Amino acid sequence: MKRGFLKQILALTLAVALTGSFVGCSGKDPVVENASAVEGAVTETDADKANTFTYAISGDPGESTNVITSSSRWDLSTIKLIYSPLFMFNADGINWFLATDYETEDNLTYTFHLRDDVTWSDGEPFTADDVVFTYTEMEKEENLGWAYSQLVYEQGTVAIEKVDDYTVSFTFPFVTPTAVEMLSQIFIMPEHIYKDVEDYEHNEYNLNSVGTGPFQAVEYVPGSYVKFRRNESYFLGTPAIENLVFRIIENSDTAILALESGEVDAYQAIPSEVDKIDLEANNLETYSYSEGRVGYLMVNAKNVPDQKVRQAIFFALNKDDLNKASYLSEEFYLTPYTFLPPSSRFYSEEVEKYEQNVEQSKKLLEEAGVTDLTLKLGYSGSDTAQSAWALLIQQQLAEVGITVELDAADSTALSAQMHDSENDYDLYFGGYIMGIDPDTFSSLFESGAAYNYMYYDYPEIDELFAAGRAETDEAAREEIYKELQAKIQDVATFYPITSNNKILVVNKRIQGIEDATLVPVYTFEDTSYLKIEE
Repeated sequence: MKRGFLKQILALTLAVALTGSFVGCSGKDPVVENASAVEGAVTETDADKANTFTYAISGDPGESTNVITSSSRWDLSTIKLIYSPLFMFNADGINWFLATDYETEDNLTYTFHLRDDVTWSDGEPFTADDVVFTYTEMEKEENLGWAYSQLVYEQGTVAIEKVDDYTVSFTFPFVTPTAVEMLSQIFIMPEHIYKDVEDYEHNEYNLNSVGTGPFQAVEYVPGSYVKFRRNESYFLGTPAIENLVFRIIENSDTAILALESGEVDAYQAIPSEVDKIDLEANNLETYSYSEGRVGYLMVNAKNVPDQKVRQAIFFALNKDDLNKASYLSEEFYLTPYTFLPPSSRFYSEEVEKYEQNVEQSKKLLEEAGVTDLTLKLGYSGSDTAQSAWALLIQQQLAEVGITVELDAADSTALSAQMHDSENDYDLYFGGYIMGIDPDTFSSLFESGAAYNYMYYDYPEIDELFAAGRAETDEAAREEIYKELQAKIQDVATFYPITSNNKILVVNKRIQGIEDATLVPVYTFEDTSYLKIEE
């Protein structure tokens, strides 16, 4: 892409992003000339600020944030501060939290040993009862739990049993190499607080301060901020930082102004945004890290049912231009051609890559008998990368005679629309960070799965996922997932665009970033390691 063309796209992106912030965000984060005038700023004394880490986040966790149903980035980041999991399973292996180890003799039953020195922040002891309660609630279909598909299968449900106060077992209905990963990343909630709750999204306990995590939520102002205070009884050690604030700033230009003025200490940016910041002059530094994330374009198969039309859409697109518009250089992204990130050991490029072919696109549209096609594209107006993609896709599809109507929406509203099978979007952008094993992606791609926003019905895809999770031979699994990736590409409802790095821009007064460990989704694996330079 020529540099002048890239500048033009970025300028157009800014114009669309500004429009989206007023249309979709109810004026919560208007672009201002002076960052100190940003709405929702937390009123603090100098002493408070000296002991407070303020992180600008691009979405509102919301008062419905809870362990069972919440699955978006900032919901989970909030949960990670308040609660703890048994363990986390990342690319570097298992990192233990409430559990200390596990054992299995048959690869069906997995027995976990729990810490016996943990208390909830209200002084109640943490025990196996809390673990059994949390996982059991996640398994109830009516609760709409985000990890339901990781615990409930056609062959049966994972059986959870309390062995004693500090031992719990999980028995799978079949032998599977994915068992340990399936049990990870689920945060444990207090049974004594939630035992009588019937609706996890709407109750008086969400965003409560009773947890086992490093911080407690103490104040929430919708659309403005969530304030946390350190948990003095955190079992891994009292956090060095006294207060932590999530400042909700959905407009990236506003967030950058606040970062440069020192009003916030950290913000996740993309390369095209970092390129505009004078890091040295503003006492800032950057940390680039991989999340194994995939950013994508999805096609709603209910609204675009013809496979040839969907394939024509994909052949009209130029993935390289889309990536360079937001991420500038291959230093900051990998280009995926399937639903798996390129870093996955099961990743295969023996698939239809849909490299741009305008003539092939036009031919498919002609074969489908389609002319004067108009598609509605939904995307987050506050997301700079999605805004750039929207403009480029509108231009690229116009070359084959397809008109694209752009709808820059509030990210929360867009998510709600995507979750509705009767939504009127034909196309929408999104991104996900799943687990290490391909089976963790099943909730996105199986027919009728909770997060399959493509709304297709392909039994062949379901059968391949089922075969992969039950196969223990690694070579056989590789062949299954190679076939699965090829099948999903042929269906042409999912167009992977990028597997980009995250860049955390941080004020140099915040120390301990390496010790806190940068991880997918949550940013920090353990915020208790962060420190403020005096």
